[in-house]
Amino acid sequence: MIDLYTAPTPNGWKVSILLEELDLPYEVKAINLGELEQKEDWFLKINPNGRIPAIVDRDADDFAVFESGACLIYLAEKTGEFLPTDPKSRSTVLQWLMFQMGGVGPMQGQANVFFRYAPEKIPFAIERYQRECRRLYEVLDRRLAEVPFLAGEYSIADMATWPWLRIHGWAGVEIDGLDHLQRWIEQVGERPAVQKGKDVPLPIEMEKRGDDVKQAAAKMLV
Repeated sequence: MIDLYTAPTPNGWKVSILLEELDLPYEVKAINLGELEQKEDWFLKINPNGRIPAIVDRDADDFAVFESGACLIYLAEKTGEFLPTDPKSRSTVLQWLMFQMGGVGPMQGQANVFFRYAPEKIPFAIERYQRECRRLYEVLDRRLAEVPFLAGEYSIADMATWPWLRIHGWAGVEIDGLDHLQRWIEQVGERPAVQKGKDVPLPIEMEKRGDDVKQAAAKMLV
């Protein structure tokens, strides 16, 4: 049994999607970001960085894993699914996973902050992060012109990237003209496990999530 500590964010959805794809039994432990539960001492013992998601594998002596990408790799290796074992194919998956972890996630996250949540609108910051998101989207589009999924076959790289791309409009970034990317977003989004995983812990309106982020940020600034 896997305990999944999560909240309705793109990083959280990555792991719930994989758990649904794997059909692994798991128990959701919803974390209230607005109340800063992720900063409480009990949770910091699971994730010292105080972020979601994190998992605890009850079947492996309560082994804890934090960082969304690390959670995906752990679960894929545990089950032998969605991460090939031959070096070249495995490397391809990990390259695109790292592209999301180091590029798409951080850049779109900053675009979200400056475009949606910042109390002061700073055009330079908004435009800088939106331009970088669009550039990264174009990289994905070129890749998806060659292959159906990021690593060729459906993998944890797609599961990591799709939750961010599905809410590209929340960052104010459009995907007009990126036909291959649009095809991929629709194709991945039609998978039954993806449909289930994106609603974990609960479906939530983006405006409400925005309020939670603002509330959490205000508390952390005190």
